[in-house]
Amino acid sequence: MITKNNLIKITDYMWQIPKTYRGDMRVPASIFASEKILSEIFNDRSLEQLVNVTTLPGIRKSAIVMPDAHEGYGFPIGGIAATAYPEGVISPGGIGYDINCGVRLLISDLNFDDIKPSIEKLAEQLFRAIPAGVGRGGLLKFSLEKLDYVLREGAKGVIKEGYGNKSDSDHIESGGMLKNADPDIVSDYAKKRELDQLGTMGAGNHFVEIDKVDEIFNELTAKNFGLKFNQIVILVHTGSRGLGHQVATDYIHLMNQVMVKYGITVPDRELACAPLSSPEGKNYFNAMAAAANFAWANRQMITYQVRKVWENIFGNAGGSLSILYDVAHNITKIEEHIISGKKERVIVHRKGATRAFCPHHSELASFFQKTGQPVIIPGSMGTASYVLAGTKIGMEESFGSSCHGAGRRMSRHAAKKEIAGADLMIKLEKEGVYVKTHSVKDLAEEAPFAYKDIHNVVDVVDQVGIAKKVAKLRPIIVIKG
Repeated sequence: MITKNNLIKITDYMWQIPKTYRGDMRVPASIFASEKILSEIFNDRSLEQLVNVTTLPGIRKSAIVMPDAHEGYGFPIGGIAATAYPEGVISPGGIGYDINCGVRLLISDLNFDDIKPSIEKLAEQLFRAIPAGVGRGGLLKFSLEKLDYVLREGAKGVIKEGYGNKSDSDHIESGGMLKNADPDIVSDYAKKRELDQLGTMGAGNHFVEIDKVDEIFNELTAKNFGLKFNQIVILVHTGSRGLGHQVATDYIHLMNQVMVKYGITVPDRELACAPLSSPEGKNYFNAMAAAANFAWANRQMITYQVRKVWENIFGNAGGSLSILYDVAHNITKIEEHIISGKKERVIVHRKGATRAFCPHHSELASFFQKTGQPVIIPGSMGTASYVLAGTKIGMEESFGSSCHGAGRRMSRHAAKKEIAGADLMIKLEKEGVYVKTHSVKDLAEEAPFAYKDIHNVVDVVDQVGIAKKVAKLRPIIVIKG
């Protein structure tokens, strides 16, 4: 059991478990946390999982965990690891079951006073327009051939089909399409799970949320992002639905079978992996990309539905809903990073971690070159969310990565013991948060007290400097499964 005595304190917000802690560690383990958050992380197996990650063949520099860390499958959620390209391993446990679960922020031309008379109407129409909940299908029914098109083309594909504006893809990580996606290596069973799920939100911690900009921390960057005080913005948080889950299931099973062929042993079977250069590694990478493309297309379709509701209620007076940014937080990418003073290509695993590239990075669109990438951090329901901007420090310290949310501190089962869903809904409404959900009972699973304090989590990221605060958002309407 790891204790604070096993950690080396680097700064007030940075800690390290040295390679000497365990004989099979290939690199140190790095933790971004305050003293308070660190004490919460010790309550589960997050740090044991992080140490296990340091044993992966080809891992470079350090295994990292963010302040929203909590126990996951194989990797801790909030975990980041980079392995050497192409001989290092790729591990589905380093991405998770909800491939490209991510978040999109839409910005409007209206402020809180403009929408105040229409809040209940807006909540009701969004609730009807966006299918949500376990197994809920969407408005579009696809053939396998049409689904393959979405898996190849991602958000760009559905935009071409008329479900978005031409400029939308400029505001999405990777343009909303990974070019290595290969639908042919996604199982038919995975595809059949997804034939009617495009444009659906799902359940759990996924949501569509109407927020207002509650505080501005950096006026210049906020202006460049198009954010201003009291402005209405919309968060969309969902992923690849059943298809992503099945891709992970299929390839975790396969990799557990082939590790012996490559002479790989791991301390936890949940870290099943294969070299990226192997047929199994390449196939998983390309199937994961197909699932990631579906997730970007999914958020694009939800955006299309949100825009229709917006226009229906506000007409021309509502102006446009433009995308500030859409970013994944369960994904693997091939990226270049400086390690020991040299530029290296590495296989970056982000699981519950948000890409946070710095100003002047070649992968960012021209309008983010001065500011750095928008980093969108949704909070727990009823508290707050944040917009940050990526920094050079983040590129150096965390492979250009940030936290992805508040991070659970209590299981769903434990949360439901603490409060009834109906009572939580009443409490939130008294606090000015209007909630619409398909399962009042399950709402309790997402109670704010089940999560770490989002303000403390984001403060760690800001203090370390891996991303800097730009604006804070406060929820007004929450749509959940």
